[in-house]
Amino acid sequence: MTSFVQHTQMKETEKKPVFDSLLKQCLHFGLPVADIDGKIDFTVHHLQDIYLDLPFKSPVYRANFFSFVFVKDGHGKYTTDDLVFDTQPGTIYFTNPGHYKSHEWKDLQEVCLITLSESFLKENVHPDVFEAFPFLLAETVLPKLLAPESFSEFEQLYLQIRKEYLAASPYRNKIIGNLFVVLLLKIKEHFWKDYNPIYEGSRSSQIVKSFKQTLEKHYRELSAGKTTQVFRIQEYADAQNLHPNYLSNVVKSKTGKAIGTWIAEKTIAEAKSLLQQSAIPVKEIAFLLGFSESAHFSNYFKKHTGFSPILYRKVHSGLRLN
Repeated sequence: MTSFVQHTQMKETEKKPVFDSLLKQCLHFGLPVADIDGKIDFTVHHLQDIYLDLPFKSPVYRANFFSFVFVKDGHGKYTTDDLVFDTQPGTIYFTNPGHYKSHEWKDLQEVCLITLSESFLKENVHPDVFEAFPFLLAETVLPKLLAPESFSEFEQLYLQIRKEYLAASPYRNKIIGNLFVVLLLKIKEHFWKDYNPIYEGSRSSQIVKSFKQTLEKHYRELSAGKTTQVFRIQEYADAQNLHPNYLSNVVKSKTGKAIGTWIAEKTIAEAKSLLQQSAIPVKEIAFLLGFSESAHFSNYFKKHTGFSPILYRKVHSGLRLN
């Protein structure tokens, strides 16, 4: 019976649109995209400039990027998997990649949305961003309703981030990254102090959260040279005393991505971070990430990014402050 339910969930997952960028999501929904810069994995803009015809209700979809929403003036709802939340003036919420999502707006006067990828976080915020801000890996975090004076602190930050986003500075991404650190610290201050992990609910959610944490910890150890063994599905299953097939089914049904895809994306994210944030030779980076030959790593990296590791480092070196 369990196998049939999991199979049904996976078939349902295949029917939902999946987006790896806000640009693709807006194009799919037929929304304006003029203010979205498709060249970087980061966006910040006012939703009232996109949702011109209200009310608006989206179909269910998966977004493989982080979203942060700041509702100064607007009313609506959003769903994350099977949880439904109201949005009203003063609401702040965020979601991470992989969930079923939908949203609706009844009225919309002033709402800011920030989206970004894990790669952007790693490259421009901090290589160990999930260690400093573990709530980013949480399955679900309740939205927060802030008083106007507290909300204004966030407003100043996201408006400054938007100003830098629209600027032409060669250090734009790094400036945004540093401002985003302050934003995350404010979120940590307001959200994390009363965060209750029990709220995450089902056993499946706990399994997914544990998998994400183990994945993140393992790649930190790989990058630091603390281990040379690259985990496969078996090792991630062993970490939770689960059968590999069961872990695979749970992760796939809950996130819409196979474990192999999670591992591949994490490998590329760590490679990008090491190439941009360090002077470690490409050959050594290949070894750190479990590749026996640098040529294999180079081919793998180019397949997933369109750049060779050397060219990627050259292109992005101008974005570093040092």
